[in-house]
Amino acid sequence: MTPAQFRGLIRDAGRYWEPRRLIYNGVLLAVVVLWVVITWPHLRPAMTWTALGGLCVLALIANACFSAAYLVEMVFRNAGIRRVWKRWRWALWMAGTILAACMVWYWIADEVYPFV
Repeated sequence: MTPAQFRGLIRDAGRYWEPRRLIYNGVLLAVVVLWVVITWPHLRPAMTWTALGGLCVLALIANACFSAAYLVEMVFRNAGIRRVWKRWRWALWMAGTILAACMVWYWIADEVYPFV
């Protein structure tokens, strides 16, 4: 693969994945907001500056995990199944978003909520 082909691959992957990163982050934010709204009186003591810092670190980790899609993109695009991959990569996005939302839900339910 030439450098120009590699740049084209990254550019095409970015055009697909980066708009979906916004939706992914929105879904994760919605899960957190839902927990805060539903359990507000009980969860209020957990809302500290330290907790906000930890939440920012977890958001960075979630975005780093989202970036793993680029690795999958490169593997499948170079495996010779480009047309099939382009048709089905939405399934990877959907599965990853659902998995991340479940992980956020579990983390709040198991790690944050029991201690407040």
